[in-house]
Amino acid sequence: VGKAAAQAPALAVLSRVPEGAAGGGGGVALVGKGIVYDTGGLSLKTKDGMPGMKRDMGGAAALLEAFGAYCAVAGAGAAPGPPVHCLLCLAENSVSEGATRPDDILQLYSGKTVEINNTDAEGRLVLGDGVAHAVAHLQPSVILDMATLTGAQGISTGKRIASLYCNDEALERLVTEVGRSSGDLCHPMPFCPEFYRDEFKSAVADMKNSVKDRANAQVSCAAQFIGNHLGDFLYSGRWVHVDMAYPSYAGERATGFGVALVVELLQRLSEEKEQG
Repeated sequence: VGKAAAQAPALAVLSRVPEGAAGGGGGVALVGKGIVYDTGGLSLKTKDGMPGMKRDMGGAAALLEAFGAYCAVAGAGAAPGPPVHCLLCLAENSVSEGATRPDDILQLYSGKTVEINNTDAEGRLVLGDGVAHAVAHLQPSVILDMATLTGAQGISTGKRIASLYCNDEALERLVTEVGRSSGDLCHPMPFCPEFYRDEFKSAVADMKNSVKDRANAQVSCAAQFIGNHLGDFLYSGRWVHVDMAYPSYAGERATGFGVALVVELLQRLSEEKEQG
């Protein structure tokens, strides 16, 4: 994704592992899309679609702030809480002679190959690497990824409510409940991986990076792509994807959507762990 940018991409990993936590495993991994500017790459955005793309790092920004706030709160409390890791997937999606091209085939961190058919569907690529890295190195029991991922999110749940895609019904209910109490509202999308796999079918790679039919549950499909890098959904933990493309901004300003949601969710998960 960041091949054409002046600054190299990075995966920044911040961790809070309480004393006595066994190897740091079994905790929570927060994975944020941090596209610091998104031109669309060679699949270039329009003159009307590009302004404001400095906000395409809204997911990573929210998780970084939530991680810092939770560390401050947890550090002052009696219960140590679970290990919490914050993974920021940072890149600029720019244009140059070295940019990723449609028809390129990339191998992601999961080992799976991806045929690029839209360089403006880049957020799912960095998130796929982020969740795969989390599973391989951190062994979390819960993964939450957050991103300004799709324009379809606004069509699905509007400008004030984020879209959820979750592999665990209890976690889905918890995140929805925490959304109401925190003010960062969320609503579940259909979780039906078997309905979406064919959207990414490729003759030359494990998958393409963008759907063939934009009428088929685009928010769920984009999340499905990320889930493909959790071992074809064989990941034994709980995973929730939060698409907050529209709630992340109001007018020309960012809203900070997601910070309160994640801080309260981490507190609830910590209580859940303490209760066994």
